[in-house]
Amino acid sequence: MNRQNWNGKKILVLGAARQGLALARYLSSHGANIVLNDYKSPDLFSVDLQSLQDLGVEMVFGSHPVELLNGIDLLCLSGGIPLSLPIVQQAVHKGIPLSNDSQVFMEAVPCRTIGITGSAGKTTTTTLVGRMAEVGHPVKVWVGGNIGLPLITFVDQMQPEDLVVMELSSFQLDQMTISPDIAAVLNITPNHLDRHGTMQAYIEAKSQILLHQSANNVAVLNRDDPGAWSLAGSVVGSLVTFGFNRPEGEYRGTSFDQGWVWLSTGINEEQLMPREMIMLKGDHNVSNVLAACAIAHAAGITAEAMVNGVAGFSGVPHRLELVRILHGVAWYNDSIATAPERTMAALRSFQEPVVLLLGGRDKNLPWDELVSMTNQGIRHIALFGEAAQMIKSKLQAANGSSATYSVSISSTLQEAINAAQAAARPGDIVLLSPGCTSFDAFKDFEERGEKFRQWVNRLT
Repeated sequence: MNRQNWNGKKILVLGAARQGLALARYLSSHGANIVLNDYKSPDLFSVDLQSLQDLGVEMVFGSHPVELLNGIDLLCLSGGIPLSLPIVQQAVHKGIPLSNDSQVFMEAVPCRTIGITGSAGKTTTTTLVGRMAEVGHPVKVWVGGNIGLPLITFVDQMQPEDLVVMELSSFQLDQMTISPDIAAVLNITPNHLDRHGTMQAYIEAKSQILLHQSANNVAVLNRDDPGAWSLAGSVVGSLVTFGFNRPEGEYRGTSFDQGWVWLSTGINEEQLMPREMIMLKGDHNVSNVLAACAIAHAAGITAEAMVNGVAGFSGVPHRLELVRILHGVAWYNDSIATAPERTMAALRSFQEPVVLLLGGRDKNLPWDELVSMTNQGIRHIALFGEAAQMIKSKLQAANGSSATYSVSISSTLQEAINAAQAAARPGDIVLLSPGCTSFDAFKDFEERGEKFRQWVNRLT
C-alpha cells in the first residue's frame, strides 16, 4: 500500500462513465480539486451530476480542450479513453503523470488483492473466484474492478483482513505501477488493437499485472495459452499454473484428466470435481474453472470451497446465456464476444447446426481463423452493423462459391434477429456472438445483450 495524500492536488479526470465518476467522487472526498471532462453532452448522462457539483467537482463537457491541463498535477483516464487522444498526448509531452481508478485503488487498498486479466474469460473466472472466496474466506470479500461497481467506491470501508478479487482490463493495466498480491493471466490473444495499436503494445499492457510483484507474491498462468505462458519469465514470486494437461514433474496448480478437475499442491494431487458438476458449456469454460481453482489455491482457499463455488453456477449474463427455446430453436446470448477469438470459443461449444449473428464495430482484429471455421456446422450467418460488409468480403474471399452457409446483411441487430429466425430450423442454435464491439449502436456489450434478450423474447 502506498496511500497518497490528495489534499489540494488538482486532478483532471477524463471520461464521465462509471470509472470516472467513482474516481472523481473518491478524490474529491479526499481533498483533491477535480475537473471532470467528457466529450459528450451532459444531457446524455443519466447520473446525478448535481451531486458531483455539490462536492466541488468542476465539469467540462462537449470536447477535450488542452487548456484543461494548465496547473494539473495528475491526469486520470477512464477505461474507454485512448492514449492517442490529443489531450493525453499533450499531457505526456508536458510530463504530467497518468493514472486511473485501479491505480489509485491499489495505492489505497489495505488488504490482500487478487487481480485477474486475460483476453477472454475474465468475468466468469473472477465471479467464480469470488464465489469460492465467499465460502472459504472467513472475512469480507470484495469483488469488482472491470465488473460491477468500481472498487474505489468501497476502499475506505475495507479492512486489513479482507480480500479483494478484481477483474482488470488492458485499459486499466496500462497506467498501473502496482501489481496485485496474486496476479492471474488467463490468456492473451488479439484484442483491443484499435486502442493499443499493435499486439506487442497489448501484451505489454497485460504484463503490467505481473511486472511489479515481489518475491512474496504469486503469479497464476495458463500453461495452454502461448501468450500467457510467454510471461513465465517475468515471474519473480511463486508460480501456480493451470491447463488441461498435467505438466511433467512437480507443480502447483490444476489440470483436467479422465473427466475430472485435479489440484496439485506440489506435494500431493487430489480430485476436485467431475465435468458434470460444471454447468457451463464449452471447453473454454472448463479452462475458466481450472483457472479459478488455481487462483483460489494460491489464495489459500480450501478444495471444499472451490467445489462449492462451482456447484450451481450457471454463468454470467451475456456469456453463452440461454435466452429461450422457441419452436425447437435454442437462442443464445454471447454479446460479450467482442473479438473473433471469443466467437470461435463459443462456436466450439456446440455440436448442433448454428445460425450465427456477427457484426457491430470492428477492432482491427484478425478474422482469418474465424472465417476458416464458418464451413463447419454453420447454417446461416446474419451480419449486421458497421462491420457487416467487411465481414462479408472476408467470407467471400475465403470460401466463395464453396460456402456451406447462406448470408444475410441487416442494418441493425433487431433486423438480423428476424433474418436468423427465418433461417433457423428445429434443432438449430441461434447464437449472438458478434466478434465486434457494440459501440456502433449500443453503449456497451451489456446493453446489446439486454436488447437481444428483449427482442428474442418477443418473437412468436
